[in-house]
Amino acid sequence: MNEFILIFRRDFTTKELQPSPEEYQQHLQQWQNWFGGLAAQDKLARPLQRWDGKGKLVTSNKGITDGPFVEIKESIGGLIVIKAKDYDEAAAIAQGCPVLDFGGNVEIRMAV
Repeated sequence: MNEFILIFRRDFTTKELQPSPEEYQQHLQQWQNWFGGLAAQDKLARPLQRWDGKGKLVTSNKGITDGPFVEIKESIGGLIVIKAKDYDEAAAIAQGCPVLDFGGNVEIRMAV
């Protein structure tokens, strides 16, 4: 088994794209179910890691700016480390991620 990081991104700032309080509660339940399923299959190598939506970016000229991607609205909402045989299996796992339901995406990287 290899370890893969799944990085969850979506637009957390555009008001029209944010879930209602009821949708948000349902969404949280989907996350809990998804994590529970991964844990039950021994696919979850580490628990969810949440990040704030702000951040800082330090550039090569040592300049500091707010937010890692000021030109786009998408930001990292969290990440997990999973166990999978290969990229295909990791991608199949990522296809069940609830962030996709709100227009987000999942970046996958294998530990080397």
